[in-house]
Amino acid sequence: MPPISGKKVIYLVQAANAVIGASALLPANQTEGSWTQEQEMVDEQTKSGRNVGYGPKSENFELTLYAEQGDEGLAAIQWTYDNEEQLKVWRVELDLNANGKHNARFGYTIIESIEMTEPSDGFVEVSVSLPVVGKTQAGELAPLPADLIEAAMYDFETPGETGAPATP
Repeated sequence: MPPISGKKVIYLVQAANAVIGASALLPANQTEGSWTQEQEMVDEQTKSGRNVGYGPKSENFELTLYAEQGDEGLAAIQWTYDNEEQLKVWRVELDLNANGKHNARFGYTIIESIEMTEPSDGFVEVSVSLPVVGKTQAGELAPLPADLIEAAMYDFETPGETGAPATP
Protein backbone atom coordinates (compact mmCIF):
# COMPACT_ATOMS: atom_id res chain seq x y z
CA MET A 1 0.00 0.00 0.00
CA PRO A 2 1.28 3.52 -0.79
CA PRO A 3 1.64 6.09 2.00
CA ILE A 4 -1.28 8.41 2.71
CA SER A 5 -0.96 11.74 0.88
CA GLY A 6 -1.62 14.87 2.94
CA LYS A 7 -3.87 16.10 0.12
CA LYS A 8 -6.10 13.11 0.79
CA VAL A 9 -6.86 14.09 4.40
CA ILE A 10 -9.45 16.73 5.24
CA TYR A 11 -10.93 18.04 8.44
CA LEU A 12 -14.68 18.47 8.91
CA VAL A 13 -16.18 20.53 11.73
CA GLN A 14 -19.55 21.04 13.33
CA ALA A 15 -20.60 23.21 16.25
CA ALA A 16 -21.70 20.98 19.12
CA ASN A 17 -25.12 22.69 19.16
CA ALA A 18 -25.88 21.74 15.53
CA VAL A 19 -29.27 20.08 15.11
CA ILE A 20 -29.47 16.33 14.64
CA GLY A 21 -29.15 15.52 10.96
CA ALA A 22 -27.06 18.62 10.16
CA SER A 23 -24.11 18.03 7.86
CA ALA A 24 -20.53 18.48 8.94
CA LEU A 25 -18.82 21.49 7.37
CA LEU A 26 -15.62 21.58 5.34
CA PRO A 27 -13.65 24.72 6.25
CA ALA A 28 -12.56 26.04 2.85
CA ASN A 29 -9.02 26.28 1.53
CA GLN A 30 -7.36 23.95 4.05
CA THR A 31 -3.60 24.06 3.61
CA GLU A 32 -2.46 22.01 6.57
CA GLY A 33 -3.84 19.91 9.35
CA SER A 34 -2.34 17.89 12.13
CA TRP A 35 -3.47 15.51 14.80
CA THR A 36 -1.17 15.06 17.78
CA GLN A 37 -1.39 12.42 20.49
CA GLU A 38 0.85 12.80 23.52
CA GLN A 39 1.46 10.43 26.38
CA GLU A 40 2.99 11.83 29.55
CA MET A 41 4.80 9.45 31.80
CA VAL A 42 5.36 9.05 35.50
CA ASP A 43 9.05 8.70 36.27
CA GLU A 44 10.11 8.13 39.86
CA GLN A 45 13.38 7.01 41.39
CA THR A 46 13.29 4.47 44.17
CA LYS A 47 15.99 2.81 46.25
CA SER A 48 15.61 -0.17 43.91
CA GLY A 49 15.90 1.88 40.72
CA ARG A 50 13.69 3.71 38.31
CA ASN A 51 9.92 3.17 38.11
CA VAL A 52 8.15 4.41 34.98
CA GLY A 53 4.50 4.28 34.05
CA TYR A 54 1.90 5.88 31.87
CA GLY A 55 0.53 9.26 32.84
CA PRO A 56 -2.21 11.41 31.33
CA LYS A 57 -2.81 11.51 27.58
CA SER A 58 -3.67 14.55 25.52
CA GLU A 59 -4.62 15.11 21.89
CA ASN A 60 -4.84 18.18 19.67
CA PHE A 61 -5.98 19.05 16.18
CA GLU A 62 -4.38 21.98 14.37
CA LEU A 63 -5.92 23.44 11.20
CA THR A 64 -4.50 25.99 8.81
CA LEU A 65 -6.58 27.47 6.00
CA TYR A 66 -7.06 30.55 3.90
CA ALA A 67 -10.02 32.69 4.94
CA GLU A 68 -12.96 32.94 2.56
CA GLN A 69 -15.98 35.19 3.03
CA GLY A 70 -19.12 33.18 3.65
CA ASP A 71 -17.23 30.01 4.68
CA GLU A 72 -19.66 28.17 6.97
CA GLY A 73 -16.89 25.99 8.43
CA LEU A 74 -14.88 29.02 9.52
CA ALA A 75 -18.08 30.62 10.83
CA ALA A 76 -18.73 27.52 12.98
CA ILE A 77 -15.20 27.76 14.35
CA GLN A 78 -15.61 31.45 15.17
CA TRP A 79 -19.07 30.91 16.72
CA THR A 80 -17.66 28.12 18.89
CA TYR A 81 -14.86 30.37 20.12
CA ASP A 82 -17.13 33.37 20.71
CA ASN A 83 -19.65 31.28 22.68
CA GLU A 84 -17.15 29.06 24.53
CA GLU A 85 -18.83 25.92 23.25
CA GLN A 86 -17.41 22.67 21.88
CA LEU A 87 -16.57 21.94 18.25
CA LYS A 88 -16.86 18.45 16.78
CA VAL A 89 -13.92 17.58 14.51
CA TRP A 90 -13.46 14.69 12.10
CA ARG A 91 -10.10 13.89 10.51
CA VAL A 92 -11.10 12.07 7.32
CA GLU A 93 -9.00 10.10 4.83
CA LEU A 94 -10.55 10.62 1.41
CA ASP A 95 -9.43 7.31 -0.10
CA LEU A 96 -11.93 4.58 0.70
CA ASN A 97 -10.77 1.65 2.81
CA ALA A 98 -11.41 -2.07 2.17
CA ASN A 99 -14.95 -1.64 3.59
CA GLY A 100 -15.75 1.07 1.02
CA LYS A 101 -15.73 3.75 3.74
CA HIS A 102 -13.49 6.59 4.87
CA ASN A 103 -11.19 6.00 7.83
CA ALA A 104 -11.86 8.80 10.29
CA ARG A 105 -10.98 10.04 13.73
CA PHE A 106 -13.58 11.98 15.73
CA GLY A 107 -13.31 14.18 18.80
CA TYR A 108 -15.00 16.94 20.73
CA THR A 109 -12.70 19.95 21.02
CA ILE A 110 -12.57 23.42 22.43
CA ILE A 111 -10.79 26.27 20.71
CA GLU A 112 -7.55 27.29 22.35
CA SER A 113 -6.64 29.88 19.75
CA ILE A 114 -7.54 31.35 16.38
CA GLU A 115 -4.78 33.31 14.67
CA MET A 116 -5.34 35.32 11.51
CA THR A 117 -2.29 36.46 9.59
CA GLU A 118 -2.80 39.15 6.95
CA PRO A 119 0.31 39.47 4.78
CA SER A 120 0.31 42.37 2.35
CA ASP A 121 1.25 40.11 -0.56
CA GLY A 122 -0.81 36.98 0.14
CA PHE A 123 -4.04 35.48 1.40
CA VAL A 124 -5.38 35.84 4.93
CA GLU A 125 -4.25 32.70 6.74
CA VAL A 126 -6.17 31.25 9.68
CA SER A 127 -4.55 28.88 12.19
CA VAL A 128 -6.74 27.14 14.75
CA SER A 129 -5.61 25.11 17.79
CA LEU A 130 -8.15 22.57 18.99
CA PRO A 131 -7.37 20.61 22.17
CA VAL A 132 -9.47 17.44 22.35
CA VAL A 133 -11.84 16.89 25.26
CA GLY A 134 -11.06 13.40 26.54
CA LYS A 135 -9.73 11.38 23.62
CA THR A 136 -10.63 10.87 19.98
CA GLN A 137 -12.40 7.83 18.68
CA ALA A 138 -11.53 5.87 15.54
CA GLY A 139 -14.29 4.98 13.12
CA GLU A 140 -15.50 4.93 9.55
CA LEU A 141 -17.69 7.33 7.64
CA ALA A 142 -19.93 6.37 4.75
CA PRO A 143 -18.62 7.71 1.43
CA LEU A 144 -18.77 11.49 1.51
CA PRO A 145 -20.96 13.36 -0.97
CA ALA A 146 -19.17 14.11 -4.24
CA ASP A 147 -19.69 17.87 -3.85
CA LEU A 148 -17.92 17.84 -0.48
CA ILE A 149 -14.93 15.96 -1.90
CA GLU A 150 -14.94 18.23 -4.96
CA ALA A 151 -14.74 21.22 -2.61
CA ALA A 152 -11.47 19.75 -1.31
CA MET A 153 -10.14 18.82 -4.75
CA TYR A 154 -11.37 18.67 -8.30
CA ASP A 155 -11.39 16.00 -11.00
CA PHE A 156 -10.03 16.04 -14.52
CA GLU A 157 -12.19 17.90 -17.02
CA THR A 158 -12.31 17.83 -20.79
CA PRO A 159 -12.43 21.13 -22.69
CA GLY A 160 -15.95 22.56 -22.68
CA GLU A 161 -17.17 20.26 -19.86
CA THR A 162 -17.85 23.17 -17.51
CA GLY A 163 -18.22 26.91 -17.80
CA ALA A 164 -20.84 29.55 -18.38
CA PRO A 165 -23.92 28.56 -20.38
CA ALA A 166 -23.93 29.59 -24.03
CA THR A 167 -25.99 32.67 -24.81
CA PRO A 168 -28.34 32.63 -27.80
